[in-house]
Amino acid sequence: MRKLFSAAIFGVTRKAAGKGHASSQYNLGVMYAKGQGVTQDFVQAHMWFNLAAAKGEETARKGLDLVAEEMTPAEIAEAQRLAREWRPKKP
Repeated sequence: MRKLFSAAIFGVTRKAAGKGHASSQYNLGVMYAKGQGVTQDFVQAHMWFNLAAAKGEETARKGLDLVAEEMTPAEIAEAQRLAREWRPKKP
């Protein structure tokens, strides 16, 4: 039941983050960083934290630092590339 709930929360959060909502982008970064409702992925976590931080979400900057400690320089570069190329989904 807990996995199903986590997956449902992930889906809702992903949809809002995809529309450009900074707090949802931060929350999605947390979910990827911790593997909540999704397979743990530091590259995706970094990308979402980066997007949220760019919109002024202060806590996302801390998330960036924490996940970067677990990543290789190549993984960080990939996450930064993904963030640069990301565009919000149209409603």
